[in-house]
Parts: sequence; structure tokens; C-alpha cells
Amino acid sequence: MPLRTFQQLPIGLDMWPQVRLVALIFLGTFVLEDAAAVTAGLLVAAGSLRWSFAFAACFLGIWIGDIALYAFARIAGRNFFERTLLRRFSGRTEQSERWFAEHGNSILIFSRVIPGARLPTYLAAGFLRLPFNQFLTVTGMAVLCWTAVILELAQVVGTKLLSWASALDNKGWVLAIPVVLIFAALRLFRRFFLPKTMNHFAVELARWRHWEFWPAWLFYFPVGIYCIWLALKYRGPTLPTAANPGIFSGGIVGESKMATLKELMAGSPEFTAEAWLIAGDTLQERLASLWNICGSQKVSIPFVLKPDIGQRGAGIKVIQVTQQAEDYLRQTNAPLVVQRYVPGPLEAGIFYYRFPGEKRGHVLAITEKIFPIIVGDGRSTVAELIWKDLRARFMAEKYLQRFRGRQDEILPAGQTLKLVEAGNHAQGCIFRDGMRLCTPALVSRIDEISQKISGFFFGRYDIRFVSESDLLAGEHFQIIELNGAASEATSIYDARNSLFDAYRVLFRQWDLVFAIGAANRKRGCTTTKLRAIWQKWREYSKMAATYPAAD
Repeated sequence: MPLRTFQQLPIGLDMWPQVRLVALIFLGTFVLEDAAAVTAGLLVAAGSLRWSFAFAACFLGIWIGDIALYAFARIAGRNFFERTLLRRFSGRTEQSERWFAEHGNSILIFSRVIPGARLPTYLAAGFLRLPFNQFLTVTGMAVLCWTAVILELAQVVGTKLLSWASALDNKGWVLAIPVVLIFAALRLFRRFFLPKTMNHFAVELARWRHWEFWPAWLFYFPVGIYCIWLALKYRGPTLPTAANPGIFSGGIVGESKMATLKELMAGSPEFTAEAWLIAGDTLQERLASLWNICGSQKVSIPFVLKPDIGQRGAGIKVIQVTQQAEDYLRQTNAPLVVQRYVPGPLEAGIFYYRFPGEKRGHVLAITEKIFPIIVGDGRSTVAELIWKDLRARFMAEKYLQRFRGRQDEILPAGQTLKLVEAGNHAQGCIFRDGMRLCTPALVSRIDEISQKISGFFFGRYDIRFVSESDLLAGEHFQIIELNGAASEATSIYDARNSLFDAYRVLFRQWDLVFAIGAANRKRGCTTTKLRAIWQKWREYSKMAATYPAAD
């Protein structure tokens, strides 16, 4: 709990110290806005400032600063711009203004979270005459979310670090600067100086130059802000849960993989890898159910075990020996699915959507999945080969966890080791844009399969196939999974894409899911309540903690 509640804060004459702090924070936002917000959060944790005062000072200071940059470029800067630069770019200005007007919302949101992007973006918005109301609304929403997040994080951290500050009476603000410095130093030390070798240190630094390896919370922050904008635009924060009325929560969280696989097996059995849900409550009952399924359905090793409720490839195991299956069931009590193993060797993700009432659906994106390997040289261990590989080293932590029993094994010269079995980027699979595989025959087949699934309009098929010619013809492939509204157009993770290309596709994807959800709402479909979504997410998080490392 905070050291002092709002009710305990002084009033009357003692409010003047808070007024001074509010003024300093407000002015500080014009110099270093994020540092001012962090300091404000620490002051709240120390009991020296009301949260509402801190938020108001940060929000107004940052927002007014943004507006000032825009106004300067729009009024004073425009004349200078027209007299100088426009002479060199005559004929392009109107085109640039139209482009910025069309993409301005996305650009403004990006700039809030990308270091160094705010100043040129806001000046450009003024130069190119982005409508003031549009600028005011989008930046206001972005600043609102950004300020709340920074304040809350700083307050949580500050509350823990300043638990002894109550002895200082209302002077906890003295600790703000050293706490910020200590916290930053600890983060840097933990991130960069703990790796065992300088090679590992260099890899940690290099990861930040490749956006596909950024932490999910950082990469998805702009998407989250954009979804807030879409929620206001479509007047429904939970509209994505109505995108697929036939799937629980539309496929946002908590949906059963087995439920969708059952529909696929019933409607398109020739294109679906068979799967069954393991029954029973005790370990003995679940093991008996597993071996009964394998016997009655003639499922032989290797086969796949995976959680019935899962995300990002978590818990997927290819069972090579019976002991692995027993260990899996012993480790988790979560509902599990056993599925025939489809060797492929090729795999793709096909992102499909269809608006209610449309006769034909569409393919938004196709992802080619490449399963990385390392090749032995007769001298290096598995761990050393992973660290030497120019790409595998960025996922070294994940791979080394997967092969923790083989890290010191020396691979013979020429022998290969497949580093990942699950076709998921988070598990270390390599993704490439595969729209070259999109043919009318394939789109027609995917649309035919999709329209047999009740209440399905939006999601991604994960499929395995033997040859590209089969896929191009829309024949001889096996669906191993179907993901709903929370799935990604995973082709964005192609390393050849720019960060802005990736966000462009993601924003398009979420535009679609909100629009389809809104269309289904008009048809009478209901959305899942936020409380239910939160509850399912907590349940999934607890279950996921018991899943074994994915293959």
C-alpha cells in the first residue's frame, strides 16, 4: 500500500508544497517529459503528492507541449517552410498533405512510443496542416494512456523502494532523483553485465536493433493505443469478442482448441489433422485415456500433446517416447489435446477474414514458416553452435531451455539439429512473407473450409503440407490449428519488413476485427464482458505456468 493515503495528505497551508511540486513537474515536462512523469510517480509513492495532482501536471504539461510544437509549425514555421523547403519540393506538398491526413492517426500514435520521433512528427503535422481537431484528439488520447502507464509503473516501483520513507515525514521527494538513478543502474547491470561472456553482451545489445525480438509489451504498446482508438471509434472495447460468435470470446482468450478442431474434423476431415481431448481427473485416469485414444484411433509415436487452451505455441510437445507423455501429464493438470503428428515438412499460416453477409472471404496474409537448424562441426557443443549462429543467438535463451539436457553435447560433423518444432515465432521459428503462395485455388479452398465453421469470420489457420504445388492447388494440406480474433498476421515478423510495415499490417488487422465485430453486433451477436475476459486470462496465466517448455 502507499505510505500515505489520499485522506492523510495535508490540507490548507500544507498544500503549498504540493502546489510547488505540481508546478515543477509541469515545467519539467517541457524539458524531459518521461523523466518528469517518473519523478511524479515516485512522489506519489512517497506520499508527497496526490496521484490526481501528479497526473494532471504530467498530462497537461506533455499535451500542451505537443500542441505548442504543432502550433509553431502550423503558424510560424509554415511561412519559413514555404519560403525555403517548398521551393525544392514543389508539386509534392499537396501529395504529402493528403498522405499525412490519411495516415496521421497511426503516425501520431507511433511517435508517442518511439524515442526521438515526437519532435519531427509534431512539426510535420503542423507543416502539413493536419486538422487541429484530429491532432488534438489523437495526441490527447495517446498522452492520457502514456501518462497513466508511466505514473503507475513508477508508483509501484517507488512504493516498494521507498517503504522506509515515512520516517522522513513529507520529504520523500528528496529520494526521487537517487531512486531513479539507482533503478536505472540496476536495470542496466542486470540486462548487460550479468551475461557470462562479452559475446553474450554483444548479442543482448544487438537484439534491440532487430524489432522482431523486442519484448511483447514494448512491441504491442502502440497497437494497444490504436485499439483504444478503435474502441472509441466503434463504441465498444470488447467488439473483437464478437468477431467470431461461434468461438468463446471470439478467440481473444480462453477458447478451446479442441472445440474448433471438432468442427474442422466434422466439416473438412480430409484437411484436418485428427485430435482428441484427454479425459480424466487423476494422473492414472488421464494416462489411461491417452493410451486408450492411441490404441483405438491407431495413433502411433510420434504424436503431439498440447494444451487445449494455449497461446503463442506454449506447451506444444512432439512425443517421441512414452516417458515424455507420462512426464507431460504428470507436470500439468490442464486439459490436453492429443493430435496426430503431421511431419510436413512445410508449414504456413493463412490469415482469413470475411464480413457477415459476404459470399466470399479473403486472405489477408500468408506466412511461410522456416524451422531453423544448427549443423555440427565435430568440435562445438550444442550451446556453442547456437551462440555462433547469426540468428539463433537472438533466441538462445529459448533454445537452451529446450535443449538443457543436450547443451554440452558435441554434434558430429554434418549432423543437424532442428531447433524448434512448433511453428511459432515466440518459440524460435523463422517467419517469411508468403503471399506469393496466394492463388485463387487456395483462397477458394480456405473460404470453403471456413464457411463450414459456424460463427467463424476472422482468424489464422496453421497448416502443414508436403509440396508447394499442393498448396498452390489448394489440395493435400492438413490444418493443425485454427486461431481466432487474437491471432496475428504473422508475416509481419519477416526480418525484411520495416517496423512501420509491421504496424501497418497489424493496424489493418485490428481495423478488420473491430469492423467485423461491429457488423456482428448489428446482427444481434453479443460481446464477452471485460470481467469474463480478465477472469479467463488469469485462469490461463495460472495454467500456462504449469506447461512444459515447447518443442
